Amino acid sequence: MQLSLEGVHKKVGAEIWLHSMDIAPRSGAVTVLLGATQAGKTSLMRIMAGLDVPSGGRVLVDGCNVVGTPVRERDVAMVYQQFINYPSLRVRDNIASPLKLRGEKNISQRVQELAEKLHIEMFLDRYPAELSGGQQQRVALARALAKGAPLMLLDEPLVNLDYKLREELRDELTALFAVGSSTVIYATTEPGEALLLGGYTAVMDAGELLQYGPTAEVFHHPKSLRVAKAFSDPPMNLLAASAAAGGVQLQGGPLLTMNLNDSATQQLTVGIRASSLRVNTAGNDVALPGKVELAEISGSDTYVHVSTAVGELVAQLTGVHRFEPGTPLILYLDPALAYLFDSAGALTHAPRRGGGH
Repeated sequence: MQLSLEGVHKKVGAEIWLHSMDIAPRSGAVTVLLGATQAGKTSLMRIMAGLDVPSGGRVLVDGCNVVGTPVRERDVAMVYQQFINYPSLRVRDNIASPLKLRGEKNISQRVQELAEKLHIEMFLDRYPAELSGGQQQRVALARALAKGAPLMLLDEPLVNLDYKLREELRDELTALFAVGSSTVIYATTEPGEALLLGGYTAVMDAGELLQYGPTAEVFHHPKSLRVAKAFSDPPMNLLAASAAAGGVQLQGGPLLTMNLNDSATQQLTVGIRASSLRVNTAGNDVALPGKVELAEISGSDTYVHVSTAVGELVAQLTGVHRFEPGTPLILYLDPALAYLFDSAGALTHAPRRGGGH
């Protein structure tokens, strides 16, 4: 199935919920809608599903405009943050319900396989009310996967799960999506989730579609500051700078030796991903001395907040490290890993692939 949106926009009263946008998710692939809360992700998915009608534009399915066609007449599977299950059916029958409607064979085997992949096989004979919120969400997800619809819409389906289970299920879902033929639209607020799941990513902000393309391409070449901010976790370090002879002069700091484009504006913003900052020098690094403000340990990484002459920087260090607040610390940056944005916020320079993070 080929889904395509042309000039779709949504206005409610005086408020613009979605600005006019064109997007054609790749058939048989995962497209991640990435953006903060109220970026417009759910509004867009509801229009894709037929739950809402756009104020204008066309929603094409295999070339036919389906605007106005109700959701019950479309072959769509949906999972929202607010899970929906049949309360009178056991988990086993909840998952089996779309398989029975299609007259599938080996239903028990298929239900068992999906339950195991989503770690709910021990709950198959329970009713939804006997499960926790996270367990019920996995039941809803299993039922959507069992439906095998040509269009699958998943609106932050893992948000109610604990960290460890989310990590496990992301891997499982990536594998399930890879062998399926459905066009999958997956909404998330987490850049890391987009990187793990997405063949393609659409970055959204305040109802606007900022950039759409292969996930790795969007991540490594964010076309604007707005995209870079949305597709960075922790947020990209942004530093005021200006074009100078031989490179870029950081405001209140050192010169970054770089080859500037002829079109580079005088006033620039330098973007540095947290993972590009180090505490040990290597070759052509620029030193950024400062003092530790805070050190946070998250999973297997340590996020160090350092106050420097160019502003507060956040460095993402692999492993568990201890830094006392107030401790002097020098961060090192390879200028080859810096992004440059012009005074209008447009990308003018990105690190070469293979050399960046």
